[in-house]
Amino acid sequence: MADLTTSYLGLRLKNPIIASASPLSATIENIREMEAAGIAAVVLPSLFEEQVELRDMGVDDITHTDKTMLPDALQHIPEMEGYNQGVGGYLAHIYQAKKAVSVPIIASLNGYYSGGWVQYARLIEAAGADALELNIYHLATKPHISGAEVEQMYLNLVRNIKEEINIPIAVKISPFFSAMANMATQLDAAGADALVLFNRFYQPDIDVAQELVVPTLNLSTPEELRLRLRWVGILAPYVTADLAVTGGVHSGMDALKCILTGAHVAQVASVLLEEGLAYIQTIVAELNAWLDAHGHESLRPLRGRMSQKNVADPAAFERANYMHVLKSNWN
Repeated sequence: MADLTTSYLGLRLKNPIIASASPLSATIENIREMEAAGIAAVVLPSLFEEQVELRDMGVDDITHTDKTMLPDALQHIPEMEGYNQGVGGYLAHIYQAKKAVSVPIIASLNGYYSGGWVQYARLIEAAGADALELNIYHLATKPHISGAEVEQMYLNLVRNIKEEINIPIAVKISPFFSAMANMATQLDAAGADALVLFNRFYQPDIDVAQELVVPTLNLSTPEELRLRLRWVGILAPYVTADLAVTGGVHSGMDALKCILTGAHVAQVASVLLEEGLAYIQTIVAELNAWLDAHGHESLRPLRGRMSQKNVADPAAFERANYMHVLKSNWN
């Protein structure tokens, strides 16, 4: 059996399969089951910036609060005290998870500016988290906000938190920067220990019958992996931060593609929601079987073998791919 060990965020992992932030890791029972099935590390559900702000304002139950007394940015958020066990419960969950399993536990903060994040990053570290994933989710809808301002906000957030805590930081970003390679190298220089590609924004839908904007949730599909593979392959030669793929990993072969293009780990959630937590065993087994069948004793030498720097046709990651696809489908 091949050696599947890898490193991520300075942590030695038994394989490259990580449970991404989702409700699946909201209970200790599920985390134990994932460890038994072979998961290498677990990212907990996110603690939201809005939850932190409300707690700091002394608002524990938004359902019984006059929302007109709140800042504009907080007047339209749903009641979230029960989600991820609330702010205090989240810290307790970290502590309990660390006691329950031996695999690394990675906490997650979701927001877009430093505010109270530094304080809670310290508390997350004190609760025992092995690392912190910053799930930065900012939609720049104001016309006066420039791309440069958004990028600077990301960089300031990473620097501020990095200066205050000792555990490693992963930064989960979207694919919508105008110059992704430049932004990735800036985050790397700002102190990000890993980059997680990419955040899956949940787009609203329209209920035409009731004329309402409604939230929607669609699980990922393997087709979404292609965008991640492209950018991991492009970025791998240029950043010192570890790279993680999230979104579209549904099999051992999907995970292998992530490693070949340069990722250190592959995160999974949607496939586990569809197939059950025991499916982790199938993913790991597929990865192992491929390495054995191809005579590879270890996964580590394969990482980055198909990054843009190492493939025979580097242009395949850029515009040439677009033209090749059109030509092959029209001939």
